[in-house]
Amino acid sequence: MQKVFKRTSLLTDTPFHYCPGCTHGISHRLTAEAIEEVMGARGVIGVAPVGCAVFAYNYFNCDIQQAAHGRAPAVATGIKRVCPDKIVFAYQGDGDLASIGMAETVHAAARGENITVIFINNAIYGMTGGQMAPTTLIGQKSTTSQTGRSAVLQGNPIRVSEMLATLDGAAFVARVSLHDLRNVMNAKKTIKKAFEYQLKNKGFSLVEVLSTCPTNWGMTPEASMNYVKNEMTKVYPLGIFKEAEL
Repeated sequence: MQKVFKRTSLLTDTPFHYCPGCTHGISHRLTAEAIEEVMGARGVIGVAPVGCAVFAYNYFNCDIQQAAHGRAPAVATGIKRVCPDKIVFAYQGDGDLASIGMAETVHAAARGENITVIFINNAIYGMTGGQMAPTTLIGQKSTTSQTGRSAVLQGNPIRVSEMLATLDGAAFVARVSLHDLRNVMNAKKTIKKAFEYQLKNKGFSLVEVLSTCPTNWGMTPEASMNYVKNEMTKVYPLGIFKEAEL
C-alpha cells in the first residue's frame, strides 16, 4: 500500500498531552514540517517555555533546552550566538512571551537576534488555570476577570505582532490562525518563511499563531474554533506586519 502521509522526522512518536480541541498539536506539526523542509539535514535547537508547551522537549525530535518562565528568547539568543550555524527557535505561549517574558522578547527583536519565535496566542493562561493574559479580549471571562476583561480595570489586550513590527531589528513578523484548513495551510507557509529569514541571517523573526483553549474558555472544540474565527481575528487581524527583503 502506498503511504501518502507520514509523521515528520522532527516529531517523536509520542502522544501529545494537550486537551481535546487545543491547537498546540497542529502548531507543533507545522513547525516541525517547516523546519524539516527548510533545513534538510542541518542542525536544529529548540527552546521550550513554561506553560502548556512545557513538555515540547518530548515532542520535537531535536535538541531542546528548557528555559525559565519567559526567558526563552534570552536562552535562544545565547544558543544562537554560541552555535550560529544552527537553526534556533523558541516556542512560547502568550503568558510566557507577552507577560513575564515581554522584556526578553522586545529586546531580542530590537537587537535583531537571528532566531525564530513561534508565539501561541490563545488569549489566556492555560497551564496555570485560566487566568487573564495580556492577550485576553475585552469582555472575555477568565478566573481573574470573572465578569469579563475591562479596559478600565485591567487594561487593553496587547497586539504583540504590531508592536514588534515597529522595531528595526525585526525582519519578519506575521500573525496566522489555525481555525480552518485554509488557515492551517497558510500558517505552515508563513512559519516556513520565518525560518528562511533565519537561514539567510536577516535577523529576528516571529510568527504569532491564534490558537484555541476549549478547556479554559469553557467551550466545545467546535465553538472554540468559531471563537477564534469570529472574535479573536477582529482584535488580532491576520497578515504580515514586517517583511524585510530576503
